Amino acid sequence: MLNAASCFRQAAMEITTKYCQKEMEQYGACVASHPSSWQQQCHDLKVQVAQCTSSHPVIRKIRTDCAGEFTEFEKCLRENQASALTCSPHVTRFLACAESVDVKSLGNSLPQPT
Repeated sequence: MLNAASCFRQAAMEITTKYCQKEMEQYGACVASHPSSWQQQCHDLKVQVAQCTSSHPVIRKIRTDCAGEFTEFEKCLRENQASALTCSPHVTRFLACAESVDVKSLGNSLPQPT
């Protein structure tokens, strides 16, 4: 059964995939190619995904512009540990915020697709 926390993780994964697709694909391919040793074999690619998510201008803008929605979601989870589904509206508000972030203001700082 999906709860609000897993919905939020899914949303975060979708945002990461949208803006760090190349890094995610390389990491996923590495994990699939090394089923028994992926933790060691794919560590550098995992770090690249983490670097992308922490430095991508759009993701940084989402973190800044939607910090309030995220904080409210975390607070809801803390207060409703037994029934995280109660926090689903908070996930919806965060996603709506993330989708409405004005990326045009970032101009030329956006990485170009490779």
